[in-house]
Amino acid sequence: MNEEVLLQGAKQATSNEHERRFLEGPRSRWDEFCFLLRVMGQFIKGFQVLHFVGPCITVFGSARFAEGHPYYDLARQMGQVISSLGFTVLTGGGPGLMEAANRGAKDIGGRSVGCNIKLPSEQLPNAYLDKWVTVNHFFVRKVLLLKYSYAFVVLPGGFGTLDELFETLTLIQTRKIHSFPIVLMGKSYWNTLIEFIYEMEQAGTISRGDLRLLKITDDPEEARQHLTAFAIPVLRQRRPPLFRPLRWLGEIPFLKNVK
Repeated sequence: MNEEVLLQGAKQATSNEHERRFLEGPRSRWDEFCFLLRVMGQFIKGFQVLHFVGPCITVFGSARFAEGHPYYDLARQMGQVISSLGFTVLTGGGPGLMEAANRGAKDIGGRSVGCNIKLPSEQLPNAYLDKWVTVNHFFVRKVLLLKYSYAFVVLPGGFGTLDELFETLTLIQTRKIHSFPIVLMGKSYWNTLIEFIYEMEQAGTISRGDLRLLKITDDPEEARQHLTAFAIPVLRQRRPPLFRPLRWLGEIPFLKNVK
């Protein structure tokens, strides 16, 4: 087996062990402090890579739908739609629907970036990324996927996709972030979930206004119109300044090597 692959596997095993130990409960203050430094390094690395990629729309979706599946085609179309509106397509950087959305961006010459995660099964960045960052922790990845986006497109997925969807909804509901548009693609797939959300509203655990946070459609053109109506005005209000002192400390050598 290639030595580089073995080294990467050893590093990932060490990273997983650090996280498992951290989540087991209190440890020595030194261990806690070292974990904090590693997490800070992951954030710095993410900020450096993603700070200048332009305004993004994040696409969430399963890694398990391969090319040829209808959902893959739908994700690819949405990548094209997002790019045609002038946004950078940001995904989790992996295979499946993430790859499809990034591929759609590249189909029409758009910008395509990813925030990949190190997993025991070794998820590699897909081939359609202009830039990417690879992090060790899901919570770091979710912050980065949220931080640089002006809207969210959610395609069919599993536990990870649901986690990302409800994290985003919760932050909008509690006004921790702006009321960015969220588009759910794939009506039949999400039908049972939407029925349950309506049951939540009837039970009073969410308010009627919370239902307006979601646009549910199968039509990329309808999604385009929704994003045009709600994402572009937010971008105009919140576009970051162009002043770039030191390119976000990118010239400091030790920061370039943060792992």
